Amino acid sequence: MAKEETISMEGTVEEIMPAAMFRVRIDGVDTLVLGYLSGKMRTNNIKVLLGDRVELEFSPYDLSRGRITRRR
Repeated sequence: MAKEETISMEGTVEEIMPAAMFRVRIDGVDTLVLGYLSGKMRTNNIKVLLGDRVELEFSPYDLSRGRITRRR
């Protein structure tokens, strides 16, 4: 799968879970999805806190899990 085929959305962190997982509420759709930190956010120790605005990338095959790529 090419990198251009991902779907990008923004949301707000609603819940912090173990192992760098987060429940994120997507804007406009009002659904909760599972978000996990991307590799660059882990290596650069970027912290994501409750209530933060984040940008997620989804695979077109599974829209219930997204990779958190940026903290806004």
